[in-house]
Amino acid sequence: MQISVQQHSIITDTSDCIVVNLFEGVTTPGGATGTVDTALGGAISRLIASGDFTGKMDTSAVLYTNNQIGAARVLLVGLGSAAKFDLIAARRAAAVAGRAVGRLSGVKSYATIVHGAGIGGLNARAAAQATAEGALLSAYRPPQYRRTALPAGPLTCSVVELDADKLASIQAGVEAGAAVAAAVSQARNYVSEPGNILNPQEFAARASAMAAATGLACTILDEAAMQSAGMGIALAVSRGSKNPPRFIILEHAPKGLETSAPLVLVGKGITFDTGGISLKDPENMWLMKDDMGGAAAVVGALQAIARLQVPRRVLGVAICIENMPDGNAFRPGDILTGITGKTVEIISTDAEGRLVLADALGYVARYNPAAVVNLATLTGAIGIALGRQAAGCFANNDALQSALLAAAQRTGERLWPMPMYPEYFKPIETAMAEVKNSGGRTEGVSTSAKFIEHFTEGYPWAHLDIASMVWTDTDDNPLTPKGATGYGVRLLLDLAMEFSGV
Repeated sequence: MQISVQQHSIITDTSDCIVVNLFEGVTTPGGATGTVDTALGGAISRLIASGDFTGKMDTSAVLYTNNQIGAARVLLVGLGSAAKFDLIAARRAAAVAGRAVGRLSGVKSYATIVHGAGIGGLNARAAAQATAEGALLSAYRPPQYRRTALPAGPLTCSVVELDADKLASIQAGVEAGAAVAAAVSQARNYVSEPGNILNPQEFAARASAMAAATGLACTILDEAAMQSAGMGIALAVSRGSKNPPRFIILEHAPKGLETSAPLVLVGKGITFDTGGISLKDPENMWLMKDDMGGAAAVVGALQAIARLQVPRRVLGVAICIENMPDGNAFRPGDILTGITGKTVEIISTDAEGRLVLADALGYVARYNPAAVVNLATLTGAIGIALGRQAAGCFANNDALQSALLAAAQRTGERLWPMPMYPEYFKPIETAMAEVKNSGGRTEGVSTSAKFIEHFTEGYPWAHLDIASMVWTDTDDNPLTPKGATGYGVRLLLDLAMEFSGV
């Protein structure tokens, strides 16, 4: 869907549908909604008086205009409580409206006011960005391999503003929102793609093309280069696959900041995970195409960081590997040595994500980072602990953890702090090597984080376990249609924009 900004009154817009809003409990509409109500002879007021629309969040109603204004339909969307209204609510309202408009027959274009820039009291640029993000994210469709593609929603959305003094701010906000939504959608595409198409080489090729289009520096290490770098642990995971691994390094370095200590984002990119020799239950194995959700979020975030010209040096690293069982595959009981020289005893080949991160985190130490954040679809146990409402946040630095939690609060991509007690290292101690890659099901969430921490090289570090957040089987959230969510892109972008060091 294409989005643009137009300067005129919402009642003169000739799109197939226009969108206005209402706070919960309001009985006399004001602002643009009041203007539309007056033009329609009080139709919105009558709808409110009847009790058929209350302004509650996640609700909408359609009115037909009978040619009294330019558009044939008006969609009224609820903003919820005015006391609780914020940018997250504005984004969500735009998504609710976008989804509702998409269900209307024959609607190919619609226009919307900026949610929150008037009576809502939000900064006009920020509100416009939230409105654009919500509209575009709700319109996402996954890659199509059907002979007949699924029906598309509206083709265009116009953000309408009458006040000339606000127009430049709204234009800037809509452009930023479009850049963010494009990055999230790209991450969703990566996660949605089947493993037979998005293997490590294809992932690297797409990341390289994106870097060329956005001005990012891009370095890709092939299998030989990874071997030369000493990534023996990660390469062991790759041995069972015919598809060779790729190690992707994206760099955003604004002029004058080329040598500054970077914020480094590291993503686990298991493009398909069978579990290896420790084979997974086959019933839901198809979904293991999403095991590169961390890498998808990192690459998507770097795309947005580049397009929004964030004034900070940021590196995005994606380690892309396929975990398959064959005669060359690594085995339970193997002992491996990686880039740091530390040794690992393999208990389960299905605990492979932490293994590839061990070498990735060892590699990024050479950049003397200001901080490192890794994202990984690491454990099913995090979903048992937190459900699908938040990812787990583990950190060795309080200031970095606080920065991440603040970014989560601003974006609505929730995190919850998890414990990193020293005792969690005990279950992964072993007599045969310095560490083993599984301590069993008990305490598995935090022992996996302690394993990863073992390979960090003295820098501030945080691990986000996003396993329960990258895919959804429901349509409950209007921002994330059923399927890949793109979780983490907006969170990392916000962190890069607001991070002030540790």
